[in-house]
Amino acid sequence: MRVVSDGGIGGQERFDGYQRAGRRGAGRRHPLLRVRGRSVAWMPPLLLLVGIAVLDWNTGGEFRVISWIVLVPGISAAICAVWTTAVFAALSLATYYVVDASWPHQYRTGVPDFILVAAGGALAVLACAVRVRGERLMLHMQDVAATTRRAVLRPLPPGWGGLDHAGVYLAADSDARIGGDFYDIQPGPAGTRVLVGDVQGKGLGAVEAAAALLGTFREAGYHERDLTAVAERLESRMVRHREHAMAMGRDEEDRFATAVLIGFPDDDPGAVRVVNFGHEPPLVVGPRGVRRLPPGEGLPLGLGEFSTHGPPPVKRAALGPGETLLLFTDGVTEARDGTGAFYPLAREVARALAADARTAEPRRLVARVRDGTLRHCGGRLGDDTTIFAVRRTAAGPPVESGAASRPRPRLGDGTT
Repeated sequence: MRVVSDGGIGGQERFDGYQRAGRRGAGRRHPLLRVRGRSVAWMPPLLLLVGIAVLDWNTGGEFRVISWIVLVPGISAAICAVWTTAVFAALSLATYYVVDASWPHQYRTGVPDFILVAAGGALAVLACAVRVRGERLMLHMQDVAATTRRAVLRPLPPGWGGLDHAGVYLAADSDARIGGDFYDIQPGPAGTRVLVGDVQGKGLGAVEAAAALLGTFREAGYHERDLTAVAERLESRMVRHREHAMAMGRDEEDRFATAVLIGFPDDDPGAVRVVNFGHEPPLVVGPRGVRRLPPGEGLPLGLGEFSTHGPPPVKRAALGPGETLLLFTDGVTEARDGTGAFYPLAREVARALAADARTAEPRRLVARVRDGTLRHCGGRLGDDTTIFAVRRTAAGPPVESGAASRPRPRLGDGTT
C-alpha cells in the first residue's frame, strides 16, 4: 500500500505503511544502510572479509575457511554500488592469495579455490550492475508517475478559492502513484467550486478519464455561472471520453465515474450547492457535531442517458461558520478490518470531535481519517482512497481582479 499526501498535510510525500519516506529523484541511488545521512553499506562486507581472514588464520590446517571469502563480493553486490563491489572483489582475491600463501604447502587450498573467488567476484560485480540499473529504471518510472500525478492532481495553494483545504490520496497498489480518484478546487467569478470523484476501474484508462474530467471541471467551473451547466459539461465529457476510448479500440463501454460537485457561492456564504453523481455524500463536521449531507439522486457520470429525470438536481445545504465539508471516496467507507467490518467513519469522526473541537480543522480532520482508515484495515487498502476536507476561510473568498471579474464568453473545454 502506498500513500501519497497532498494539500495541507505535508506537501508531496509518500508513505510506506505508516513510515514516511522522502521523494527520490529518477536515477539517483540511495544506499540501503545509512547512519546520520552517511552510507555505511560497505561495513557488512568489510567485517565479513576481516572475519573470514581472522577465522581462517586461527583454525587448523584441516579446516580451512578462506574460500568462504567468495561471499564478500556477493554481499556487497546486494547492498553496495558497482565500484564498491568491484573493490571488494579485488580485496577478496588479494586477501585469499595472501592468507592462503601463508600456510604450508600441504594445507593450501590452491588454484581451484582461487579461480572460484575470482569468478565469484566477477559475477558479483555483474549482478550489482544489473541491480543498480534496475533500481535506476524503477526510480525513473516512479518519478514519471509522480510527475503524472502532479499534472492530474495539481497541488493546491493554501487558501485557494477562499477555502481552507487539506487532502490525502492513498494508493492501494504499492507500485502506483495515481489511480482513478480525483479532486480539485476551482475559483471563478460565480464562486468557488469543488469536485471529488472516483472513476470506475483501475489502470491507465481510469487515470485518463480522471484527467479528462478534471480538465473540463477547471474550465467549466470557472466560466459557467450555473452549477447545473458545470454538471452537464462533466457528464458530456465523460461520454465523449468513453466514445474516444472505444474508437481507439479500448474496452471502456462500461466506464463511469461517481462524483460530488460542490459550489461555494459568493452571494450565499451560509450555504453550499451540491450536485451528487452517485457518490458518497459528504460529511459536515463542526461545532454542531457531525451530519451527513443528503444522498445523491443522480446516476454516475457517463450513465446520464439512463436517467428518466434528467441531470441530478442542485441541492442547497446550510454550512455554518467553522463547519468543514469532509469528502471522500469509497476506499474509506469500504476499508475492512480483520473481521470484515467496515470502517465506521461518521462514528469515529464524531468521537474525535467530541474529544477535541479542533478536529474540525481540515488538516486535523484529514489526518484523523487517514490514520483511522489505515489503522482499521491494518494498512491493507482494498481500493484507492481520497480524503479531502474544505471550509471557508475566515477572510472569505479572494477578490477577483478586474479582468477576471468581467463576464467572459463561454469557452469549450479544449478537449476532444
